[in-house]
Amino acid sequence: MNLLNVFLSLPPQAAEGGNPLLNFAPFILIIVVFYFFMIRPQMKRQKELRKYREALKKGDKVITTGGIYGKVSEVKDAHVIVEIADNVKVKMDKSAIVMDMTDVATNK
Repeated sequence: MNLLNVFLSLPPQAAEGGNPLLNFAPFILIIVVFYFFMIRPQMKRQKELRKYREALKKGDKVITTGGIYGKVSEVKDAHVIVEIADNVKVKMDKSAIVMDMTDVATNK
């Protein structure tokens, strides 16, 4: 008897049997894994960055999205003024601030 005939001769109850929820279990597991390993950590990082930007104050050393190192000289509602060199100040949006300098190790 051919193997194809064996599979085709299965009774309909055996082919349909089982809990339909078990058919979706792998998809549900994949969604849960994506949430805990990708979505949740990203949301946590965004929340921490938002809190950091709201807590900026004069004198904080920062790095911008463009890679410019500077020190905050003035803070407004939507923007900050960053001093990047002696008497050189740049006005930029708070969303352009990426991180503070306390995490960066000094190479001296």
